[in-house]
Amino acid sequence: MDRKRAGIAVTAALAPAMWGTTYLVTTQLLPEGRPLLLAALRALPAGLLLLAIGRKLPKGRWWGRAAVLGMLNIGLFFPLMFVGAYRLPGGVAATIGAIQPLLVAGFSIGVLGVRPGRRAVVAGLVGVAGVALLVLKAGAKLDGVGLAAMVAGVALMAMGTVLTRRWGRPEGATLADLTAWQLLAGSVFLVPLAAIVEGAPPALSAANLTGFAYLGILSTALGYVLWFRGIEHLGAGPASFLGLVNPVVATIGGLLVLGQTLTPWQVLGLLLALGALVAGQAPARRTPAGAPATARIPAPAATPNAVAAPAPTPVPVPAATR
Repeated sequence: MDRKRAGIAVTAALAPAMWGTTYLVTTQLLPEGRPLLLAALRALPAGLLLLAIGRKLPKGRWWGRAAVLGMLNIGLFFPLMFVGAYRLPGGVAATIGAIQPLLVAGFSIGVLGVRPGRRAVVAGLVGVAGVALLVLKAGAKLDGVGLAAMVAGVALMAMGTVLTRRWGRPEGATLADLTAWQLLAGSVFLVPLAAIVEGAPPALSAANLTGFAYLGILSTALGYVLWFRGIEHLGAGPASFLGLVNPVVATIGGLLVLGQTLTPWQVLGLLLALGALVAGQAPARRTPAGAPATARIPAPAATPNAVAAPAPTPVPVPAATR
């Protein structure tokens, strides 16, 4: 990997790194039991902030494209991830989230005409194994609704990543513009859903406002701009492997903040996940026949927004969404 590409990968990896702190921020600073409120208050203010910076609206077919990408990457992904995080043990949720590179590879064949090499497939499998060793606990209970929500959310985010790469962004639009359109499109769905399901928001404390500011400005507005930039320059497949940073950072956060420790198996999982992340940066190859042209782009899945991994043993910690 050349120096420029490596620099882009490092900055793009800051997005899932920030998403990996979501669990700690949510449990320490935000109201309990309001997942849809959290999703809406992450997406809407961040979208309005970026729109105020770019001051551009979509034109023509980009109204429809922004709506599709906004629902895949934000509107549907956020609540599905919260359902999975609330109903599944954190290790199970994080392990499911780690399959995103494999899903991106599969979707890329048909949508982008890009065929993943053997190295990418092996790296994807190793990444799942590494995350499982890092965060999965023996005897973890499975919930059918939670499993379905997690798998659906990861699949939607994977397709959103691939379509973002396929469609690119319109001439003259910045990554901030594209991010704003998607966040606001997702908010059109999330805000009324939160109001209907959870009712009026509670009074917010200073700690709540601090948590929402962090998630909205850094984790969401800045995070998604960096994520989309990574997809634009690296490709959908290599960028998706950067999502493995998410459970790694969540685990490290548990070590530093909660005073937890790693077992030898978790250390092995950490090394496998990081190795898969590096190996997955090799560009994929185009299929030889009739491959659609890849648009100039940018964006999610870990897994977004995907799910933050739980803190390591001995304390069981549920995953959080991006």
